[in-house]
Amino acid sequence: MTIRMIAERCGCSTATVSKALNGAGDVSRETAERVRRVAAEVGYMPNAAARALKTSRSYCFGMLFQDEGSGGLGHGFFAGILNGFRDRAAELGYDIFFISGCLGHRKIGYVEHARYRGCDGVFIPNEAYEDPGIQELAASGIPLVTIDYAYEGCGSVLSDNVKGMADLVRYIYSMGHRRIAFIHGEDTYVTRIRVRSFRDTCEELGLEVPEEYLMVGKYCRSAASEEATRRLLALENRPTCIIYPDDIAYLGGRNEIYRQGLRIPEDISAAGYDGIDFIKMLRPSLTTMWQDAELIGVSAADELARAVEQGRGCVPRQIIIPGKLLPGETVGRLPV
Repeated sequence: MTIRMIAERCGCSTATVSKALNGAGDVSRETAERVRRVAAEVGYMPNAAARALKTSRSYCFGMLFQDEGSGGLGHGFFAGILNGFRDRAAELGYDIFFISGCLGHRKIGYVEHARYRGCDGVFIPNEAYEDPGIQELAASGIPLVTIDYAYEGCGSVLSDNVKGMADLVRYIYSMGHRRIAFIHGEDTYVTRIRVRSFRDTCEELGLEVPEEYLMVGKYCRSAASEEATRRLLALENRPTCIIYPDDIAYLGGRNEIYRQGLRIPEDISAAGYDGIDFIKMLRPSLTTMWQDAELIGVSAADELARAVEQGRGCVPRQIIIPGKLLPGETVGRLPV
């Protein structure tokens, strides 16, 4: 089956068929859907090499993921982002490959690797954005989309961490808590936003936040949360509720609370962040801020495809994805 045969069946020109299959914007939605439907019915598969030669594009996205203690791609949040990005990229006609700092046994820069593979654009879903190699990639002119970070001249998709943290603190406050501690993650862009939102919201509510109520932990690392929880519980005026950097980190705090013979939420309350699926099996159910990971991934694929297709005339966007509070059972109600 050729493009010409598809054109005859659809009653349009070969140029229109080609544009529809390549996602061009000057073909009506009805025509594009009809062309794609017929192509799918007859099993049409364009020759990748010929398409690349004709369009000067590879129809490949590179993905760069540096795991600095975030639990890898198996973590529910990042897995959700990757699933959304992969599925949407496939719908748009793009393949995905990983970019690394090595090619065989040879060390290679990210820019060099991206150009060697001829990728149309690069997606970076993790938080190692201050890495010099990634900064070089952001300045290279290769279309780039990041998650929860914004480079000048590049697209980004951001979870609404300001509102998310504010909503979580306000909910805990509404349950009667006035001594709220926050174990936050490493010093990253997201951490700084969440800490600032935590402080600002507490100030708006008239809550004093002693410095010892702000503890440094690690994302997705239970041992760090155990230690921080141990120190908070040892305070003379200990908090009545502890917010953890993410749902996995909460497990460490949970272990320490139970190890000390305390109950959740009867003796102390707790909350997480992310709303990943497996954590929902715990009892009592965790109070947490759910992030729409799949929508974040889908939005990133759309933004990267837009940047590739519009080229130098593309104006990068920052897309904010709202979260949702999941009340759970780990925050108890206190008398006010």
